[in-house]
Amino acid sequence: MKIRVVSKRKEIETLDEGERVIHLAFRPSNKDIFDLIKRCKNVEVIQIPSSYRKTVSKSIEMFLEMEGIRLVEGDVWGHRKDINEYYSISPSVNERIKELKSEGMSDEEIARKIEREGKLNKDILLYILDKQ
Repeated sequence: MKIRVVSKRKEIETLDEGERVIHLAFRPSNKDIFDLIKRCKNVEVIQIPSSYRKTVSKSIEMFLEMEGIRLVEGDVWGHRKDINEYYSISPSVNERIKELKSEGMSDEEIARKIEREGKLNKDILLYILDKQ
């Protein structure tokens, strides 16, 4: 799975309309969120750093919920935007998920375990689990 990393507001207007998972590396305003959703009609997840998550308005949270879009906390540790605009989640994460599912673990338990093992946030892991 790939996460499109957006580091500046002006990048929103250049996004591919088919983007589904987007990480905003800046503090988004309500207008930024609306512009993003207007541009990317198929967006399913918007990820923002936890320090910015607290500044998102309740009205935007409700709007995203009504649109069926998840707003999750998280970061893309060690990602260099100048090299690649996408942050790729390793296929080994999917393999580990399958392994833990075969052991009979719940999605919540799997997300907590993988979060401790790696650099992925529980919320994005729960999204991956829902998609499988």
